[in-house]
Amino acid sequence: MHMNLLFICRHNVTRSLTAETIYTSGTHHSVKSAGTSTYARVKLTSELINWADIIFPMEMKHEEFIRKKFPDESAKKRIICLDIPDNYYYMEPALVDLIKVRTAQSLEEDQL
Repeated sequence: MHMNLLFICRHNVTRSLTAETIYTSGTHHSVKSAGTSTYARVKLTSELINWADIIFPMEMKHEEFIRKKFPDESAKKRIICLDIPDNYYYMEPALVDLIKVRTAQSLEEDQL
């Protein structure tokens, strides 16, 4: 089943960008990433939230930001916090593995 996946972190340069890179190639999903910061590489917008089937914030504070800043858009969205702290670098093997493990169950459930 094709899904639109949106990954969120603060600056959109490490965690969410890594997730976007992982899932952009080799999957049948459409993938985007964004950040919650004013200075994010790609800033989170209501259009991105509306586009997404599943939203994966990296930390609970990102989920809280989404729900507070975009209450209408996020109200009926499937939001799954990955609980991945900001202590990795872009495409770090440990980060790649953690993202794959934390998203696997959610993506497999949608294949059933």
